[in-house]
Amino acid sequence: MPIHPAVASNFHLLEGIDSFEAGLADPVTRARMDEFMSHRGAPPPPAVDVRADSAPGPHGPVPVRIYRPTDGAAVRPALVWLHGGAFVGGDLDMPEADWVARQICDRAGAVVVSVDYRLAVGVTYPVPHDDVVAAVRWVRDCADELGIDPNRISVGGASAGGNLAAGATLRLRDDDTWLPAALLLAYTTTHAVVPPPTAALSELMQQVPRLLRFLPEDRRRITTNYVGGAESRADGYAMPSNAELDGLCPVVLLNAEYDDLRSSSETFAAQLAVAGVDVRQVLFRGMLHGFLNMPATIEPVHRALGLMAEVVIGTPSLEMAETSA
Repeated sequence: MPIHPAVASNFHLLEGIDSFEAGLADPVTRARMDEFMSHRGAPPPPAVDVRADSAPGPHGPVPVRIYRPTDGAAVRPALVWLHGGAFVGGDLDMPEADWVARQICDRAGAVVVSVDYRLAVGVTYPVPHDDVVAAVRWVRDCADELGIDPNRISVGGASAGGNLAAGATLRLRDDDTWLPAALLLAYTTTHAVVPPPTAALSELMQQVPRLLRFLPEDRRRITTNYVGGAESRADGYAMPSNAELDGLCPVVLLNAEYDDLRSSSETFAAQLAVAGVDVRQVLFRGMLHGFLNMPATIEPVHRALGLMAEVVIGTPSLEMAETSA
């Protein structure tokens, strides 16, 4: 399927910008990048109750933002959610964090806890990983106080946040003999070195501007910054494809059709299947990496959020085989 027009129609704004660093350094190109990333006229996300809190962690308190529906239901399912940003960017206000949390809170009638983990800027793994483990433990251990059904806690994230969600879940499986109800991963990567793309994916990616690509040199820079050295230093909690995956909870992967990192997610799905894990993946056609930063009025984003809500509720209407949306 062609790249969705909501994205492709704005590619001209990125012409001549080859890196975020270079683009942000020039006021003119930065304005063009900001325009590309903005979604003027998008309707506001659902209104829900929001409050700040923090979870105790080994590196200090971990800030969280708690989203709760406005009605009076006492006990709800929950999602612990982690934004992306290549381990060095992103925050609780970005659409992938705030919009997604509000949508899932509203659609699933769920408590969503969005985690402001420490970024790999001046620190490296395991600090962000430790923050996420601490936040999930806090949600689990404070389920009664938070009005959460302890048996219906899901963990999820997008891009780097998906990596952190999977790594934290593996740690909790091993250290606490505890697993969430489901693991929900959007356009994530779990490999220190991304597996080579298929010929079909390589051909598709030729249509994507360089700024929006994840070429091997980009991924190498992201990985080495996160783990604090060579890719070979990454253990199974830093890069979950290196882990023993047996006994993991059900996993749902949401992949973007136009995404260099899709080969990592698809390979991870195969590894999970070999390990006997209940794994399901959905390919969102016409979408690029990061599509959860787009408004829910865009149909593939609407469908993705609907699927995520179903997983959190515990009633995903998916086939076990790979599905396209």
